[in-house]
Amino acid sequence: MSKYMLIMRGTDESNAAMMADIEEMMTTTRQFIEEMIKAGVLLAAEGLDDARQGVVVDFSGEAPVVTDGPYGETKELFGGFFLLDVASKQEAVEWAKRVPAARGSKIEIRRVPESDEVPQAGE
Repeated sequence: MSKYMLIMRGTDESNAAMMADIEEMMTTTRQFIEEMIKAGVLLAAEGLDDARQGVVVDFSGEAPVVTDGPYGETKELFGGFFLLDVASKQEAVEWAKRVPAARGSKIEIRRVPESDEVPQAGE
C-alpha cells in the first residue's frame, strides 16, 4: 500500500459555484468520505479556510517576507486534501474521479514518500 494525497485545487469561479450550493456539496462530500472509510483507504481529510485569511512567507530575497492574502496572480488555490492509503496510483486516480467537485475544479494526485525514501543528511 502507498499513501497518495488528493489535493483539491479550485479557482475563484469553481469556489463560488461550490458555495452557491454548499449544503448539497457538504452532503455529497460526507457520503464520499463514508465510502472511503468503508473501503479502508481514508487516512485524513481536511479543507482549508479562505485564502484571504492566509499569509505567504516568501524566501525569494535575503530575508523572508510575509504577505497577507489574497495572493496576487494565483489562478488556482489549494483548498483541502484527502490522504489515502491505496494499492496504486491508478486506485488513487479512481478515487479522485469520484470526488464531489464543482465544475472547473482540479484534483492533483501526489504520492507521499515513505520515510526511508527521503534522502537523509550525509547521503
